[in-house]
Amino acid sequence: MSPATNPGTRDRLRIAIQKNGRLSEPARALLSSSGLSWRESRDKLFCYGESLPVDLLLVRDDDIPGLIADGVCDLGIVGRNVLDEEIDGRCAAGRPATFREWRALGFGGCRLALAVPEGWDWRGPQQLAGKRIATTYPNQLRTWLRMNQVEADIVVLNGSVEIAPRLGQADAICDLVSSGATLAANQLKAVQDVMHSEAVLAGPAQPFGDVRAELAELLLRRMDGVLRIRDSKLLLFQAPRDALECLLQLLPDAEPPTMCAVDGADTLALQALCHGAMTWQRLEDLKRAGARGLMVLPVERMLA
Repeated sequence: MSPATNPGTRDRLRIAIQKNGRLSEPARALLSSSGLSWRESRDKLFCYGESLPVDLLLVRDDDIPGLIADGVCDLGIVGRNVLDEEIDGRCAAGRPATFREWRALGFGGCRLALAVPEGWDWRGPQQLAGKRIATTYPNQLRTWLRMNQVEADIVVLNGSVEIAPRLGQADAICDLVSSGATLAANQLKAVQDVMHSEAVLAGPAQPFGDVRAELAELLLRRMDGVLRIRDSKLLLFQAPRDALECLLQLLPDAEPPTMCAVDGADTLALQALCHGAMTWQRLEDLKRAGARGLMVLPVERMLA
């Protein structure tokens, strides 16, 4: 039996990611930046970990929560919208989920929103009372309606939700929104966010009781390091000591800088890890405040 199908294998960590779709490449890039490499199977559905005993399953994103629940995989990178839909569904059926969100990963951002025809004068959730709402996320919509004390009919569709009002299938929709262009093309407008989604690392609700716990801790530590420095730069410069307070006010996203005295006691050499964009405008502002010899360096890896 291959490692991809043997549920008794517990000395390796198995991660499920989307085979195709908007989360697939960013998920692979994150794991690769965390030091993982693989050898792909011929069917390109299983990747055997070479640098670490961490394997990949390439699957549909909708299947990932169930695969974690069934123990087929240990972790998964999936949209929060997919994960929460499965959790809400299991809770509604009286089956508490055995998995949860472990980390937000900062990519694949979108929102699950209610949208109504452009001609509606939106005044609040109570306007949906007695209306038909089309969605592919009935569990999250049902939870939101209950929280807002709204009685409405949920029309479950598997695709093309945005066209439902034009076809007379629904009065409003609840669907994922990124740019809003698809809504506009169908004469709809987003009026209420139900939840904000992004890619997340999902895992079991209970900790691992074997070697997978160490592997998961190692992976999380590396992923946290990658995510922490994603937009970070190392800033080096010199400045008069009396300009320090003003310069630090211009670096609100920087960690406490390392400083040492040069040229006697009046000049300091500083290096600061900055987590925001280091634009030309910021550099010019720093120069006017007294910094000189400004140098911006990329940060490849960081381990706290």
